[in-house]
Amino acid sequence: MDIARNYGISRFQVARLLDEARALGIVRIDVRFPEAAADLAPARLAESLGVERVRISPTGADDRTTRESMAQQAAAEIMAAAAPGASIGVSWSRTLDMAARYVTNLPPCNIVQLAGALPVPGSGNSLELIQNLGRHDGVATWPLWAPLVVENALTAQSLRRQPEIGDTLAKASSLDAAVVAVGAWLPGLSTVWNRVDNHLKLEAAQAGAVAECSGRLIDAGGRPVRSELDGRVLAVSLDQLRNTPQVVAVAQGAARADAVRAVLAAGFVTTLLIDEDLAVALSGK
Repeated sequence: MDIARNYGISRFQVARLLDEARALGIVRIDVRFPEAAADLAPARLAESLGVERVRISPTGADDRTTRESMAQQAAAEIMAAAAPGASIGVSWSRTLDMAARYVTNLPPCNIVQLAGALPVPGSGNSLELIQNLGRHDGVATWPLWAPLVVENALTAQSLRRQPEIGDTLAKASSLDAAVVAVGAWLPGLSTVWNRVDNHLKLEAAQAGAVAECSGRLIDAGGRPVRSELDGRVLAVSLDQLRNTPQVVAVAQGAARADAVRAVLAAGFVTTLLIDEDLAVALSGK
């Protein structure tokens, strides 16, 4: 109301402009819970969130420290899921990229890349992650030789017809386990955000997108958000993840709480790996 008075516009116009500003990253709201993590009980949190397991990593003094701790836990999840002959799908994030370096032992199994390459300055990419996991004796890799986001839907359709790409995407339909990352559809909280223009960012936000998982957008109710982006993405589908018996979702930071709730509502996560700040936000403390 104060802004409306100052600029001579209606408060409804202000509300709309603020919604657009949040969607474009001009305005951000962050809530932190520095002291409440000590009371967290992973089993109780898992029950309240409707997942089989929750694993909580310490929130460090900086982002790198937190990510390092989470990467070690993610590596343990990958090794635990990798039974001889199993097919394990792995998406990409900076945390999962680190996790691949902490995987010390894998039996002969299949490692399937779940999302196309998305280079991030100062970090690796999904192809390097798969190559790191493929260095273990007897491990067969199924790389996805394509970008995660391409220029248009026609390009994506053409690439899906390529045997090397189509076979890997099809392999994602018969996974024994998968490890994916959860992003929020906001700047700095999704690596896909910077790969699309402002029109698409705003269109997806107005369609209800709050979460991003391997390039797939999800609304607060766990439903897929149909937008231009969906046709341009080369990655595992939400239906393929729902058909996977074990899915570990990795997320960091209290700002991703709504995104995590949306992904849980989508119904494919069995294990949630989070840091203390996000655990507190999800617990409602």
